Amino acid sequence: MAKGPRGEKRPADANQRAVMVARIATGEIEDKMTDDGKNAAAVVLGRMGGKARAKGMTAKRRKEIAKKAAAKRWKKPS
Repeated sequence: MAKGPRGEKRPADANQRAVMVARIATGEIEDKMTDDGKNAAAVVLGRMGGKARAKGMTAKRRKEIAKKAAAKRWKKPS
């Protein structure tokens, strides 16, 4: 179930949900969800993950991973 701006569950009642949507639209409360329903903070952390992982690897290990990915990408479908 979707979460509200403070992490609480959104109301199941249609009237309460309408009030919440109106508050978000007027800026009274802030909706921290992105357009696809993901938490904005989690999206930012997810973007940093690959860079942090690559920084901790040797060039040789990154090359091995890239070769493996390319082989999978260009493999002929059976």
